Amino acid sequence: MWEEIVPLGYQGSYQRVRAYFREKRLSPGPVTARPPSPRVVAGWILRRPETLTETEHLRLKAVLVHCPELDALTGHVRSFGQMLTERQGERLPQLARCRPARRPPRSPHPRRRHRP
Repeated sequence: MWEEIVPLGYQGSYQRVRAYFREKRLSPGPVTARPPSPRVVAGWILRRPETLTETEHLRLKAVLVHCPELDALTGHVRSFGQMLTERQGERLPQLARCRPARRPPRSPHPRRRHRP
């Protein structure tokens, strides 16, 4: 690396470059939050929105931004839940007509059938 940056105008020593990269290699990587599990996300979607904490609401929002299909599903689940809790059975035919415009993509790892 030192040989590459000297022609670009670097005036420091080889040892300084070596020490810099050694420190970078040995320092821990940036701490990132683990993504929530599918079970946790499903729990957030199935609960009433007003019962979510601020943190749960923000984390769910971050998940839904990256997956439009899951965002649409969340809308359907919430609508269905409202229909049930407010006893709005007359809305059922309208909700039944809400179908996805296209088929969701297939998983790259389809499940194998268990054969006895």
